[in-house]
Amino acid sequence: MFHSLERSISRAVANHLSTVFSVDAPVTTEQPKQSSFGELALPVAFQLARQLRKAPPLIARELADGLAGKIEGVAALEVASGYLNVRFDRGWFARRILDGIDAEAGPGASGKTIVEHTNINPNKAAHIGHLRNAILGDTFVRMMRAQGVSVEVQNYIDNTGVQVADVVAGFHFVEKKSPAEVAALARQPRFDYYCWDLYSRVAQMEQVKGWRAETLHSIESGEGELAAMGHVVADAIVDCHLNTMLRLGIEYDVLPRESEILHLKFWASCFEQLKARKAIYLETEGKNAGCWVMPGAAFKENAAEEDSKVIVRSNGTVTYVGKDIAYQLWKFGLLGKDFFYRQLRAYPDGHPCYVSQSSAEGAETVSFGGGESVYNVIDSRQSYLQDVVAAGLRALGYPDQARRSVHFSYEMVALSPRTCVELGLELSEEDKAKSYVEMSGRKGLGVKADDLIDQLIERARIEVDSRHADQDAGSRAGVAAAIAVGALRYFLLKFTRTSVIAFDLQEALSFEGETGPYVQYAAVRARNILRKVGDLPDFRAALSEETLREVLATEDLWQLLLDISRLDSVLAAAVSSGEPAALAKYAFQLAQAFSRFYHDYRVLDEPDAGRRNVLIWMTEHFARQLERTLHMLGIAVPEYM
Repeated sequence: MFHSLERSISRAVANHLSTVFSVDAPVTTEQPKQSSFGELALPVAFQLARQLRKAPPLIARELADGLAGKIEGVAALEVASGYLNVRFDRGWFARRILDGIDAEAGPGASGKTIVEHTNINPNKAAHIGHLRNAILGDTFVRMMRAQGVSVEVQNYIDNTGVQVADVVAGFHFVEKKSPAEVAALARQPRFDYYCWDLYSRVAQMEQVKGWRAETLHSIESGEGELAAMGHVVADAIVDCHLNTMLRLGIEYDVLPRESEILHLKFWASCFEQLKARKAIYLETEGKNAGCWVMPGAAFKENAAEEDSKVIVRSNGTVTYVGKDIAYQLWKFGLLGKDFFYRQLRAYPDGHPCYVSQSSAEGAETVSFGGGESVYNVIDSRQSYLQDVVAAGLRALGYPDQARRSVHFSYEMVALSPRTCVELGLELSEEDKAKSYVEMSGRKGLGVKADDLIDQLIERARIEVDSRHADQDAGSRAGVAAAIAVGALRYFLLKFTRTSVIAFDLQEALSFEGETGPYVQYAAVRARNILRKVGDLPDFRAALSEETLREVLATEDLWQLLLDISRLDSVLAAAVSSGEPAALAKYAFQLAQAFSRFYHDYRVLDEPDAGRRNVLIWMTEHFARQLERTLHMLGIAVPEYM
């Protein structure tokens, strides 16, 4: 509601400027320095002072006089040092919320937005670093969908890459297993854990480079025993990853696989286009002799000759970035090709997840890709490669699509030394003294995502059992899982994307401070109050605009109502900046505000009927807004805490 009225006021002022002053200018709004100045401050008079050759206070006064009484929902327009300050009509504002009237719930979008996230190499179990990617991507999707944007969620499966090749090499050259034996092993629980250990072992072996080259060539060609084993490993690990992510409420629409990028000639088509546009060239000398490379000048200012990027290696295999350019073309519908698809699974809510395949046999009639804009959720260490992908689009004549290719970057996740010890990781004295400890998949130093989730649930269960021993075991388990997931998601979301995170178990699960459980607890408290309202007469019918205006003359209650009603403004800013942390911060601030409200006002014991009805309604409004916010963060509200 706040966002709608804010936009309505901006439009009214802009229209007045155009009609009366013959000036077309954007009208921005600010938060006043003090709440006593009103709800909004407009600096437009300062922006127009030179153009109109008048002092800002005079312009602001003319606007205030000319618009007085003409903007619905505005009680007063006041001038302060050149600012045009706006005071809302409190009764009107509250009644509109009560009646569910909000004409502009979200801007929507003209086309489809594609968000690609998670993208875990299908060679071993997911770890905590992967969780930041998936949770950021999933939350950003939820935020955009809340604004009415059509979003397609993709999870790219690199099933022909180096990491898969190393695991396949381990099974074939080290453990001497056949594809059938690997397939049998893949049907066992924790296959992703088995591959985690195997990958770490193989990565330390001297022979790995030779094994990798042979295996990679076989997998990319799709022929032979090694290729068959690669499919078994990747498909089984993908299934494990999907199960892990579903524990956190994360779902996907489609899983495009790298194998189809190759076998359906996506890359071949892209390769010919790149050569035809002279975006790449065949290097004939130096360390890159025999390779197809993109000149550094295409993606880097003041590039030196050695900055050129290899797209196709001298042995004919394609680098990641080459396949990524082809994939990005497909995302925008620019390749002239498409995958075949089959349904891989249906989620509990019935939502289907599809996977690409290379033949029409058994394919379903569905279509993906063709987005207006694309967000690639990839860590900041891949910024260089994302620049190369955008340069490829520009070189192929697609500058608009290159501009709408957004690298949704983020920094790494490490662990606090305390958490490493709690999870059983052995640390050196040097590591124990650090503020955080980095993980390394190749060295086997890391925390598997499922182990972390299990540990969080176990700790939450101890707390829930101590508080609610009277509840049945199944109910307590469900509440503990909701608290654990909320703790994990909130911790990974509350930091800005440019922050390195040192995950700490104790801090994440705390019921005090800026944590998921603290926010969940506020929502549970609000629900508990509303349950006690029970069979009271419908309080809404008794809430006239005048009653609302009278009760909301209490400044604390009015400021709380404003805080509760800013969600759409916060959401719009968070989506625009690509920063889910802003929404997480708002959830915490809402929880703090309700905590103050809970302690300052005895809602159900209020003797004045009109005032009690307003307090009940505000509790209901708070619960609804906080639950909307938590839903966008992917956090459930437990039945009790």
